[in-house]
Amino acid sequence: MNRKHLFAAAAVVVVGVAVWRMGVFDTDSKKVAAPAVPVVVAEIKSSDVPLYVTGIGTVQAYSTVLVRPRVDGELTNVAFREGQQVKKGEMLAQIDSRPFRAALDTALAALAKDEATLANAKRDLARTQEVAQKGYASRQQLDSQTSQVASLTAAVQADKALAETARIQLGYTTIVSPLDGRAGIRQIDQGNVVRAADANGLVTITQTQPIAAVFTLPQRALGSVVDAQGKGKPLRVTALSRDDAKELSEGALELIDNQIDPSTGTIRLKAYFPNTDNKLWPGEFITARLQLGDKLQGVTVLSRAVVRGANGPFAYAVKADNTVELRQLELGAEFQDSFIVKAGLKAGDKVVADGQLRLAPGSAVKIVEVLDVAGGKTAPVVDGEAAHAEPKDGEPKR
Repeated sequence: MNRKHLFAAAAVVVVGVAVWRMGVFDTDSKKVAAPAVPVVVAEIKSSDVPLYVTGIGTVQAYSTVLVRPRVDGELTNVAFREGQQVKKGEMLAQIDSRPFRAALDTALAALAKDEATLANAKRDLARTQEVAQKGYASRQQLDSQTSQVASLTAAVQADKALAETARIQLGYTTIVSPLDGRAGIRQIDQGNVVRAADANGLVTITQTQPIAAVFTLPQRALGSVVDAQGKGKPLRVTALSRDDAKELSEGALELIDNQIDPSTGTIRLKAYFPNTDNKLWPGEFITARLQLGDKLQGVTVLSRAVVRGANGPFAYAVKADNTVELRQLELGAEFQDSFIVKAGLKAGDKVVADGQLRLAPGSAVKIVEVLDVAGGKTAPVVDGEAAHAEPKDGEPKR
C-alpha cells in the first residue's frame, strides 16, 4: 500500500509540474505574440518660434467727443443718422441762426458808424494841426482833437471785436463733427430748444479707425517688453476674441504706462489697430497678444503627447524598432495644444500622441498616423508668463 501511494504521489507531482510548465510557456508565448498597439505619433521639429505674452484688455475709441451746442436756440435740423460714419467738418445739426445773424448785422452797423466818425475826426485833426502850425489854433484844441481820434480808434477796435464775436456765435449755429468717427445715439430731437449748458449734449462721436486697446501684463513681464521695445522696431499686437478662438485685428504697441499698479502688480499697455473692417468695437473685451521676438530653433510637442506621472511629465518616444521608451520632460509654457520642450526631446524624435494608456516601456507599437508638429505652433514663457506662438509666414495653420 505504501508503494502504491508513493507512485500515486509521484504521478501527481509529475502532472502538476507539466501543467505548471505548460501554463508558463503558454503565458510567455502570449506575451511574445501580443499584437502591436496602434498609436498616433507626433514628429518633433524645431524652427524659429515667435515669442509673445498675452494679457486681458478692453477696446477703446481712439478719440471720443460729446458734441454739445455752443449757443442757445431752437434745433431746426438734424443732419445725421444714428450709427452713421461722419467726417470731420461734416454738418450734424443746425440751430436757428436768425437771432445771431441779426446780432452780427447790428455789430457791423455800429462798426461802420464808428469808422465813419473816426474818419471825420482824423480829417479834423489834420486841419487843426495845419492851422496850429500857423498859430491860428491853440495847443489845447490840438490835444483835444488828438484825444478824440484816439477814442474813436478804440471804439472802432471794440466794434470789430463785437462783430467778430457775433460772427463766431453765428458760426456756432451750424454744429459740425469735430473728427472722423461714428455717431452714437441722438440725445435730442429736431424742434427742441438746446442750450450750451445742457449736460447730455447732442450726440457722441467715437473714432474707431484707428482704434485703441488697453491691456495689462504682470510686472515681471515688464523687463522683457522694455528690452524688445528698445530694439527700435514696432512690436506687433494681435487682438483675439475673448475665448482666444479668433484673430480680430493686428496693430502695434504704442506705449507702456509710466507706473505699475501696486494693488494688482500689473502694468498697463496701449496698442493701436487700423480696424478698417470694424471688427473691434469700443468697450469690447479682448485678449491682446504682444510679440516680443523670436526663439531660434525652438522645440515643441503636442500637449496630448505629454503624460503626467509621479516623477513629472513624460512622453513615450518611439524607437527605430517600433518599441517605445519613457522620456522624462522638462517643459516650458503651454499654449492651446502644445508645450515648449526644454529637455527630454529633440528635433526628429517621434512621440506617441494617442494610445499612451495601453503602453509601458518596451511596448511594441504600430504607427497609424504621424502628426507634423512645427515649432511655429507653440512658444515659451517670458518671465513666467504664458507666451504664445503662431505660424511664420508661409507655414500652414493647423
